[in-house]
Amino acid sequence: MYDAIVIGAGPAGLQAALTLGRMHRSTLLLDSGEYRNGTVLHMHNVVANDGTAPADFRATARAQLADYAEVEIRDVSAERITGRQDDFTVQLADGSEVTARRIVLATGVADELPDVPGLGALWGTRAFSCPFCDGHEHTGKPIAVLGAADRAEHLIGLLGRFVGEITVFPVGAVFSDDERRMLESRGARVSSTPVEEVSIDGADVRVSAGAESTAVAGIFVASVVSRQRAPFAEQLDLRMLPSGSIEIDDFGATSVPGILAAGDLAHRAALPGPMPAVLLAAAAGQLAAIGIVRALIE
Repeated sequence: MYDAIVIGAGPAGLQAALTLGRMHRSTLLLDSGEYRNGTVLHMHNVVANDGTAPADFRATARAQLADYAEVEIRDVSAERITGRQDDFTVQLADGSEVTARRIVLATGVADELPDVPGLGALWGTRAFSCPFCDGHEHTGKPIAVLGAADRAEHLIGLLGRFVGEITVFPVGAVFSDDERRMLESRGARVSSTPVEEVSIDGADVRVSAGAESTAVAGIFVASVVSRQRAPFAEQLDLRMLPSGSIEIDDFGATSVPGILAAGDLAHRAALPGPMPAVLLAAAAGQLAAIGIVRALIE
């Protein structure tokens, strides 16, 4: 029986495994090979790793984990968790079962994009959602914002100080007159026609909306919906927050004793929602690991 099984090998899971390994707690890290930033070419706003490819970040972390005898890594996904604190069983996709005293859920979330032809192919390379992660690279350049007016207003507030012209395109239905006036008052150009398609056009991204065709440097999507990537929150009947995230305390504990969660899939109730970032996910993984170490000592 392991002291802990960490499910998910993004920043949160990798950091949780590292912290547990350094405290000589037997740990199994399960890596499904699916990552929220799997299509991203470069991470940004990550101190000492600004511009690093996410795949390189994960490879370096795994190589460093190899120095810790108490940490085992398996490239397999988990399918089901049963049992209770100090005696959990995890069923793996390869048909095997493993047991642990504690579980860390670090499976993250999956992004569901609005139904715009061509958008999925650009996601993570020319289309983004996080100004903190990808805004700086568009300094002085024209961008498009796709989605609901209220969320578009928030993006304009963050990006408008340093990007070039911002053109806002509705998705599905046109903006109301009040929404249009509000967005224009923020300095944006507003399309009267919903976006129909996005595509690569040489060095530019082309946004097509009716007879209108606009060339921009990149797209920021204001209507991304994130869902739990794995089924464990529902399986375990974990307490959820209105944001769709798992509710946790300061050390990652969920409503089920012995089950902890870290990363984009969870946050404390005091926060308005998840705050997706590599460093914040890693910090959450470290806190969850510390919580486990403390609990096992007690």
